[in-house]
Amino acid sequence: MSKIDDFHLKIQQIEKKDYPQLKALMDRVYADMGGSWSKETIHALIDAFPEGQIALFDHDKLIGMVLSMRVNYQRFSNPHTYDDLIGHKEIIRDNPEGDAMYGLDALIDPDYRGYRLGRRLYDARKELCRQMNYRAILAGGRIPNYHNYPDLTPGDYIDQVKDREIHDPALSFQLSNGFIVKRILTAYLPDDDQSKGFATLLEWANIYYEPLEYQPNTRKSEVRIGGIQWQMREVESPEELLQQVEFFVDIMADYNSDFACLPEFFNAPLMGLCESTDQNVAIRFLAGYTEWFKNEISHLAVSYNVNVITGSMPLLDEDDTLYNVSYLCRRDGTVEEQRKIHITPHERSAWVIEGGNKVQVFDTDAGRIGILVCYDVEFPELARLLALEDMDILFVPFWTDTKNGYLRVRHCAQARAIENECYVMICGSVGNLPQVESLDIQYAQSSVFSPSDFAFPHDAIMAETTPNTEMVFFSDVNLDKLIHVRNEGSVNNLKDRREDLFTLKWKKKAKQAIKINQPVIKDGSDYPN
Repeated sequence: MSKIDDFHLKIQQIEKKDYPQLKALMDRVYADMGGSWSKETIHALIDAFPEGQIALFDHDKLIGMVLSMRVNYQRFSNPHTYDDLIGHKEIIRDNPEGDAMYGLDALIDPDYRGYRLGRRLYDARKELCRQMNYRAILAGGRIPNYHNYPDLTPGDYIDQVKDREIHDPALSFQLSNGFIVKRILTAYLPDDDQSKGFATLLEWANIYYEPLEYQPNTRKSEVRIGGIQWQMREVESPEELLQQVEFFVDIMADYNSDFACLPEFFNAPLMGLCESTDQNVAIRFLAGYTEWFKNEISHLAVSYNVNVITGSMPLLDEDDTLYNVSYLCRRDGTVEEQRKIHITPHERSAWVIEGGNKVQVFDTDAGRIGILVCYDVEFPELARLLALEDMDILFVPFWTDTKNGYLRVRHCAQARAIENECYVMICGSVGNLPQVESLDIQYAQSSVFSPSDFAFPHDAIMAETTPNTEMVFFSDVNLDKLIHVRNEGSVNNLKDRREDLFTLKWKKKAKQAIKINQPVIKDGSDYPN
C-alpha cells in the first residue's frame, strides 16, 4: 500500500476499462463468496446507470467502489429477495423509470481500511441521490456475524447491534452512515450461511426529494468552515502536541466541517524543548519538525475527511533560508503550500525569516480558497489578486500579542471580505508561553467575515469566538450568495473597478528579500502579525 503522505485520492465514475482492477478487488474481498461479477454484468450496469457506479482511486489504483441500480421505491421498500434484483445470467434489472437507488455493493481494499474511506464513497452516493432527486437509497444488507449468536432471533441481534452491544461489520457501518432498518428480509440470500439467509432492508431517505420535475445541481454551494482558537501550553514532545491537533480535527469531522484551520505558529510550544535560549536557534529547532507535522496532518486530513489549513510553521529551505509557511492538506491526500509574503520586524530581526514570492488560489472540493498568513492580510493588493482569480474563501491564520495588534488583523480582514466580496476566516491562538523567549502572551478573537449586503448578517460577521478562550467555531457559508452579491448586490466592488485608470498585476520576478536588523519594539507589532 502507498504511504499516507503519497495519497492522491479521487472519486469518479467507473469505466469499462477499469474492469480488470475491479475484478481483482472483488475477487480478493469476496474470495469466500464466489468472487467478482462477470465482465458482461459490470459492463451492462455501466451502460444502464453510469452515474451510479462510483470508484475511489489512489492515483490510478482502484481501492474502493460502490455499485448501484435504479428501482421502484414502492416495490423494493417491501419484502423482496436478491433474485428480484438479479435476473438470469446475472443480468441486473435496472429500472430507468425508478424513483429510488438500490445499493448493490460497497467495498474497500483491505490494505486501505482504517481511513474512513468507505464513508466518503457512501457520501458520494448520497450526493448523487440528492442531485438526481431520487426518493431514497435502499439496500439489502447482510448480517455476517449473526451466525455467532445462535440463541438470538434476527430482531434481537439487530437491536443489540443498534445498541452497540454487538458489532457487525456490515450493519454497524450502515447504521453509522445514516441508514435505518425498515424490516427483516427472509431468504434474501439463502446461500449466505454467515447471515443464515437473513438480511436487513436498509433505507437512507433523501430529505430534499421533490416529486416534481427537478434539475440537479452538481456544484457544492453550502460549505462548513471550522477554526480552532488554539490554547498555547507547555508540551513534553511533538507527539503530545500532535495528539492535541488530532483531538480538534476529530471534532471538526464530528461536525461535518469541510475545512479546519489552525493558527499561525501553532506548534511554537516545541521551542521550549530547545536547549538554547537564542531565538534564532530555537526557531530553526522548531523548523526541524515541520516536515513531520505536515505529513502527520495530511494523514489526519485523509482519515477524518477534512481539508486542513495548518496555520503556519517555520520552513528551512534547501539554501538554508527560513520561511513562514502554511500548508493546505486536502482530504484527498494532496498538499500545497503558501508562504508568508510580508515579514514582521520581529520575524526579521529575531528569527531572520524571509518572505515568499507568490500567492495563489487553491481549488478544493468545497470551493476556491486563498491563504494569507497574518500580516499579509494588512496588504490589500494580495487579497485582491486572489479575488481576481475567483477566490471564494480566504483563510488568515494569525498570532498577535496585544489587542491593538489583533485589531489590525481583524479590521483589515473584514475590509478584505467587503472589498473582494468573499468570506474571510481569521484564526488565532490564546494563552501564554512563559518558557519561550519573547513569545509569552497572545491575544485573539477568531472570526468569520462576509460581504456587507442584504444576503449576509447585518454586521457582516458570520461567527466569532469568545476572546482569549480556547474553543472551536464554525460557520456555514453559501457560495451561491457570492455569485449573487458580485453580480446583483447593492454595490459591485469587483465589477466597478476603474480599470481605465488603474490596474493591479503580480510582477514576474520578485525582488530579493532585504535582511534588516532592527531593534524589537514592544508596541504590538513585534510578534508574528
